[in-house]
Amino acid sequence: MSVTADDVRRIARLARIAEPTDRIDTLVGELNGILNWIEQLNEVDVEGVEAMTTPVKFPLPQREDAVTDGNCRDKVLANAPKSDEGFFVVPKSVE
Repeated sequence: MSVTADDVRRIARLARIAEPTDRIDTLVGELNGILNWIEQLNEVDVEGVEAMTTPVKFPLPQREDAVTDGNCRDKVLANAPKSDEGFFVVPKSVE
């Protein structure tokens, strides 16, 4: 598989990325290098090789799922432009 300058321009347009024309050739080389590396990885025989890690065998430690208020209401409200009775006061946006 090979990437051409037209492919790079099309990908950039689809991704809404404005790439200068002088960088197109550089990107073609970089993308072709990445694709060549992937092709090399596909040539490796991994038949019968067990995966080194898996989340099934080694589950992550989990913390207790406890709801707290953080005990920092006053610190949070200190930066609010306006607050009342421990809540933010915001302008009404829906009539």
